[in-house]
Amino acid sequence: MSIQEKVVLITGASSGIGEATARRLAASGAHVVMGARRIEKLKALEAELNGEGRSALALQLDVTDPASFHAFVKSALAARGRIDVLVNNAGIMPLSNFSALKVDEWNQTIDTNIKGVLNGIAAVLPAFEAQADGHFINLSSIGGHQTFAGAGVYCASKFAVWAISDTLRMEFPNLRATTISPGVTTSELANTITDPAAKAWIDDFRSIALTADSIARAIAFAIEQPGDVDVNEIIVRPTANTH
Repeated sequence: MSIQEKVVLITGASSGIGEATARRLAASGAHVVMGARRIEKLKALEAELNGEGRSALALQLDVTDPASFHAFVKSALAARGRIDVLVNNAGIMPLSNFSALKVDEWNQTIDTNIKGVLNGIAAVLPAFEAQADGHFINLSSIGGHQTFAGAGVYCASKFAVWAISDTLRMEFPNLRATTISPGVTTSELANTITDPAAKAWIDDFRSIALTADSIARAIAFAIEQPGDVDVNEIIVRPTANTH
């Protein structure tokens, strides 16, 4: 029942929930391997954590590119020798009504939020199977449990994450699979919204947002359980949320 010494890979670690998770797990004694496209921000976080006596490694990663994910995992194995946990956190949220016909954004959402998770599974699964041990933590959303007008494609992507996680749980009895579904949380997700109406709606919705560390604590809870306990799903909402 410990996070200490576990090797944890975290995607989308340059900000928001990914960064908060890296900070919390590193402080708990994990070896964190952080991936994101913005390598400069990752390197700054790596230097900060290592300067505090933590164990952190920053590697560039584009989750939409299978080759990039495989290289990320290969480098992590070379540096740390094993992988205990993959936190599939990277995601985007370019909300809009279907009538806006933002087809490019629909495809980007699918590529990042669904294919990005699948790319991570494909890259890490051989190592997990060889060890007969491993833990997938996939970030869904309250949008993976209910739909919202203006969020159809985003919600569909997060419903898919839940389905992927639950199927992993059934197919691999030696592995753990956890879905974390955050409610409204402080992050850079809203920065991908280009539709003015959706931007105004989400700004109001975020008036009660949780801190990213609230979600990091839920991730840490799932990891620190003993090996025979698989926390399948955690939904974390602000207390004041009425949706």
